[in-house]
Amino acid sequence: MVMVYFSGTGNSRYIAEQFAGRMDIKAYSIEQDLDFDAVLAGEDTIAVCYPIYGSCVPRIMREFVQKYRIYFEEKKLIIFCTQMLFSGDGARAFARLIRGCDERVIYAEHFLMPNNICNFFLFPMTERERIRKPEKALKKLDLVCSNIRNGIVKKRGWNIFSALLGKTQNIAYPRIEQKGKSSFRADESCIGCGLCVKNCPVCNLELSDGRVIQKNNCILCYRCVNLCPSQSCTVYLHKKPKQQYKGIGR
Repeated sequence: MVMVYFSGTGNSRYIAEQFAGRMDIKAYSIEQDLDFDAVLAGEDTIAVCYPIYGSCVPRIMREFVQKYRIYFEEKKLIIFCTQMLFSGDGARAFARLIRGCDERVIYAEHFLMPNNICNFFLFPMTERERIRKPEKALKKLDLVCSNIRNGIVKKRGWNIFSALLGKTQNIAYPRIEQKGKSSFRADESCIGCGLCVKNCPVCNLELSDGRVIQKNNCILCYRCVNLCPSQSCTVYLHKKPKQQYKGIGR
């Protein structure tokens, strides 16, 4: 078994690495410069973890699946998604990317994790959320690992209610995703440090004459918004963040 994951601001990395540690397997970010053909070919089970965006799989993960589809079409699958509130069928959204894989999904689960949308008033960033959600997530993960070891199959998000709940979000998200591609902004407070450029998972940003310019490829992961030392970056929602999310325990 191997774990592959995408994590915008650290939540999915946390779950992926905690799972890998408990199951004594390797965990790799899909951003790593690796021979993923070699990584995936020799395993009988692929575990994946990603943040859910509007009840949809992030574009960067969808593209990874498409590139290595041959392995996802023949292996057993474990699917984890991280979410702030609810996604309905966030894990099954991944299964929909791979035709006929339902029978090979041996586990699927959702994990509530802290909010990283740091500039939207409806989603306040509280200390309680930063501490309690990861604690509860790890307790759930302990049960998940026990179930997997004992051959217990569970698939969160596979019922009709979950599908309907997911539809309330995923019907609109493709338009948001498309609009978001060109939504990056860095205001006049930008100091040209290049931190956002170096850390963008899709190489959407570059420095030109001390200013950050975009290439219209943003995936709305919020990494730059939460990393920026001068709080100059925004994507889609253009309100300057007052408090940034730095990840679990930070």
